[in-house]
Amino acid sequence: MASFLKLYNAALIRRPMLAQSATAAVLFGAGDIIAQQAIEQRGKNHDFLRTARLTFYGGAVFGPALTKWYQLLNRIKFSSPTKAVVYRVWLDQAILTPVAVGVFFGTMSILEGQGVSGAVERTRTAYEPTLIRNWMVFIPTQIINFSIVPHHLRFVVVSVVSLFWNTYLSAVNARSQRQLEFVTSEKSENKANSSGGVD
Repeated sequence: MASFLKLYNAALIRRPMLAQSATAAVLFGAGDIIAQQAIEQRGKNHDFLRTARLTFYGGAVFGPALTKWYQLLNRIKFSSPTKAVVYRVWLDQAILTPVAVGVFFGTMSILEGQGVSGAVERTRTAYEPTLIRNWMVFIPTQIINFSIVPHHLRFVVVSVVSLFWNTYLSAVNARSQRQLEFVTSEKSENKANSSGGVD
């Protein structure tokens, strides 16, 4: 285990984009597995496509974006360590987080075949409560992260906390998808009934 951690630490320093994108892919996928098995208790009815979508999102969207974001934050110089923590947390939670939450729901909707209208509707219903809960989890996390964690390990800290956050996101996304499908089927039934009534 110690040798794995040593290799992983070296990879984070030498190949940060690859290591952090792979980490995000694994943790988004793991978060969905936990959501489906522990929270939704799907058992043998596990939705492997859903897990694949979340794994893809973690590795291809979230991981690269967060890697570049942390590289940018680490390059910005501040006059004191306290100002550095305050401004980095503020930038992270006021700029990145609102965008990331919207991108997550939009990307998931499109990957699920819901199209742009589905992405807009899901984002509209799930965005605000998810953003508020994100701040409750990640503002304290990022204060600790930017205060005491070395630059190259900040993504790892966020990723470990994100395992639990991704479980929550996966469950919220699935619930929003079911609600959207229910509303869509209700509209279709009402339209069919009104069409039938005209004849």
